Amino acid sequence: MFPIRDHNPSGRTPFVTYILIAANVLIFLSYWPLMQDERAIMQVYFDYALIPALVNEGLGFSGFFTSMFLHGSIMHLLGNMLFLFIFGDNMEDEMGHVGFTLFYLAAGLGAGFIHYISAPGSQVPTVGASGAIAGVMGGYLLLFPKARVDIFIFFIVFFKILPIPAWIMLGLWFAMQVFGGFGSPSDEGGVAYWAHVGGFVIGLVLTIPLWLRLGGPQYWTSTEGHPPHPEATYPTVQSRIPRSGPRSRIPKVRRK
Repeated sequence: MFPIRDHNPSGRTPFVTYILIAANVLIFLSYWPLMQDERAIMQVYFDYALIPALVNEGLGFSGFFTSMFLHGSIMHLLGNMLFLFIFGDNMEDEMGHVGFTLFYLAAGLGAGFIHYISAPGSQVPTVGASGAIAGVMGGYLLLFPKARVDIFIFFIVFFKILPIPAWIMLGLWFAMQVFGGFGSPSDEGGVAYWAHVGGFVIGLVLTIPLWLRLGGPQYWTSTEGHPPHPEATYPTVQSRIPRSGPRSRIPKVRRK
C-alpha cells in the first residue's frame, strides 16, 4: 500500500512545501557523489546526522535539525518527498506559510527527540525528513479524515490504484510504524520507526489548536472531513474567507 496522489486542491500556492522539497533534493544531490566512498559519506553523516550516542557526550545537537534534510538513498528521498507533496499543500493552506514552516520544523525536531530517547546509546546515524512529514500526516488526519487519497496496491503480478479515505490510509500507516517499532531493534540500522510514531503524534497534537479555532467537530461537519474547496465558504464557528542505476555501497544508517 503506497499513496500516489490525492484529489484535494489547495486554495493557495504551497510555496513552503515546494521549497522544502527543493531543499531536500538539492542537499541530497550535493553529497550524492560521495555515496561511492564509504569513508567520505560517513563523515557527512557524522557531521550532520542525528547520532544519539554523540548527543550523550554533549555533542551533535545540531543533528536534530540537519538530519531532517539528509537521506540515505534516492528511493528514500523520493518516497519522503512524495508524501510531503501529497499531504503538505493542504496543511500549508490551512496553517499559512509561516505557521506551516514552524509546524514542520517542530514536528521534525520532536520526532528526532523521540528517536533519541528510544535509542539513547545508538551510534547509528539517523537521517531523513519523514519524522517531520509524519507530523504533517498526523495533522492531516485530524483536519481532513475523509479526504480521498489514491493508493497503489501491488501483490506479485496484481496491482490496482484504489481511492480510500485518509483516515484509513493514515491509520494503517501509523499502525505499521508502531508494529515496526516494537518489532525492530532501535539501536540498529534500518527504519527509525519511533521517530515516525513520535512525529505523527506530535503533528496531530500541534494541530489541535487550529482544529478548535476552525470549529472542532463542527468543522468536520461543514467540510464533511475534506479539505475545503478553494471557492467555497463553510459555516464553521469562525467564518472562513474564500482564498484565491546500480546500487551504491553505502554504510548502515537509520532512515526516518
